[in-house]
Amino acid sequence: MLDAFAEYLEYQKRSSKHTITAYMTDLAQFEGFYEKLCLEEGQKLEEITLDKVTLQDIRCWVISLVETQEDGTKLNHKSVNRKLSALKSFYNFLEKKGLVEKNPVSKIKRLKVSKNLPLFVVEDRMEKLLEEVPFEDGFEGIRDKLIIELLYGTGIRLSELLGLKISDINLHKATIKVLGKRNKERIIPIHDILLDFLKKFLQLKGIVEGMSSDDYLITTADGEQAYPMMIWRIVKKMLDQVSTLERRSPHVLRHTFATHLLNNGADLNAIKDLLGHSTLASTQVYAHNSVEKLKRVFEKAHPKA
Repeated sequence: MLDAFAEYLEYQKRSSKHTITAYMTDLAQFEGFYEKLCLEEGQKLEEITLDKVTLQDIRCWVISLVETQEDGTKLNHKSVNRKLSALKSFYNFLEKKGLVEKNPVSKIKRLKVSKNLPLFVVEDRMEKLLEEVPFEDGFEGIRDKLIIELLYGTGIRLSELLGLKISDINLHKATIKVLGKRNKERIIPIHDILLDFLKKFLQLKGIVEGMSSDDYLITTADGEQAYPMMIWRIVKKMLDQVSTLERRSPHVLRHTFATHLLNNGADLNAIKDLLGHSTLASTQVYAHNSVEKLKRVFEKAHPKA
């Protein structure tokens, strides 16, 4: 069942590798919980199958997720909802295939999630990082600087950065081609500073003319494709020098890109297209940051505030 669902996600839903991995991890976790639950009730292991799951079983799982774990950790509601989404998609798939009569997750309500504003680095801190903080000499230092410039200068996701190939860069038009969620392509313009830095990096790699290489742009020192934890470490290391934000991740730079654009007068629909959001609702969260900035300006400047 799980293997068939993974194939369905990859070939029919065209889900990203990250989504498939996350869903399969969540489903494997639920399967382990369900087996343990059934064994405690006296059932035989060979009789335990996922098509027999009930609404009550899922409720027990949700309760176990929100309770404090043995190691003291506790899942937030957003993480629990993601796991429920994985489970719901799985049972929708089984229902379509006629393997279950109805989806046992359908009556489970999503947990309420408090809406936190996206974290972002303020403009003068980003300016300091890009203009004053020294990066190491040599290939790795230039590569690390390019990673920061790309994430902040284009707002691309971590997965999109990892998948960026040299052939996706058009130096003449000053654009990059990005493969986003559900294999949707979008073209993102790049500013002059990033363009010059890309040229410098490509010259370092010995590739400028033709731009036909299908090699990955961001690699390890050994030429292997970069991996998520490598990018996380680089971003955190550099942001540590200019920011005290609770989270200092690649996604924070995506939030920073969008917030700075909005604060400087960019149209929300244009930001939506640059970020690759499917609906404007996903982009509107950045408007709240802009409103908060306006409130602070008003409180400082208005004589009656």
